[in-house]
Amino acid sequence: MGAIDMNFSFEVPHSEGLIVRGAQPFNAEPPASALVEFRYTPEELIYCRNHSPVIELDESAYIIKVDGLVKKTLELKLEDLKESFNQAEIVAALQCAGNRRKEMAEIKPVKGITWDNGVIANCRWSGVRLRDVLLRAGVDETMQDGHVWFASHVSVCQDDPYYGGSIPLRKALDPEGDVLLALDMNAQPLSPDHGYPLRVIVPGYTGARWVKWIDRITVARDESPSFYQQRDYKVLPPDCTTPAQAAPLWDKVPSIEDITCELDHRKCRIHSRQADRGVQVSVQLNEGEGERQWTDANITYQEGKWSWTLWECVLDVHEGIADAERIGGTRELVILCRACDESGQGQREACAWNMRGVAFNSYGKAIWHW
Repeated sequence: MGAIDMNFSFEVPHSEGLIVRGAQPFNAEPPASALVEFRYTPEELIYCRNHSPVIELDESAYIIKVDGLVKKTLELKLEDLKESFNQAEIVAALQCAGNRRKEMAEIKPVKGITWDNGVIANCRWSGVRLRDVLLRAGVDETMQDGHVWFASHVSVCQDDPYYGGSIPLRKALDPEGDVLLALDMNAQPLSPDHGYPLRVIVPGYTGARWVKWIDRITVARDESPSFYQQRDYKVLPPDCTTPAQAAPLWDKVPSIEDITCELDHRKCRIHSRQADRGVQVSVQLNEGEGERQWTDANITYQEGKWSWTLWECVLDVHEGIADAERIGGTRELVILCRACDESGQGQREACAWNMRGVAFNSYGKAIWHW
């Protein structure tokens, strides 16, 4: 199975507000400067990450199966989810593991779509708690090391007959983990691009686990056998540079679970967003040699445990820069930003290279020319 087997004859229209990084499958991101204008990302600015065609599915015929290590196999229609379970709502940031891959590719070529820094979104999601569905199926709550597989069989994918991923059972059953089977996004039904009629929401985890068009949930002892769990979305060692070198390593390297934070900035009154909670942000003007002086940023938005954080920082620009502009000269000004969480863990200045270009998390950097 592979790209030759994918059928794009029924591809749905996509947002025209995105920068297309791949046409078939459709992969696109918004300019980051547009993202920071909104607390909740509008539909037309939410990035699209796909390994297969995007088609319109028939809600009335849609069934999700729950099986595996449960007492009772379930086959649920969407109306069952809407009418037989309590509804829940959370605000959570969704981020692709390859966000900022373009920057990692500047270190050395990587394998994957050359994403810039717009592969992130913040939305209000509503649906039913995965915990409630699993308990309805009779999952063993005392099972310590299990996993929950998510699968979508609506289309053949680039590297597998279906798209799949998994998360630890402890995350799925955690009352504070907030894992949802989402029906709505920003108070509107999901669109085909973003998983209509049903997708998984796994707050704090990489977007690769937020499986769209999900039609099967399986409780198992081990991780999903899907290509996208076992042979992708892993941080390989820096000395692994070819697929041949990667082959014996895939089974030894753990899958990405939680995703690293991400920052960006676009204005002289600098605005940005970052996908973490309890965040503190500082910004620096890098005007040459000498000790770095960091300025604390002001948090302008943060909602609950899982949203992104919007911030801004007003900086005093050295007079010499303004003088250079007045006399017609030019000067390059580098601005760096970094974040740390409540425990004091923060971004580092540099990030180790990996072949897939995932989990890039060095300081954010922007360059202004005066």
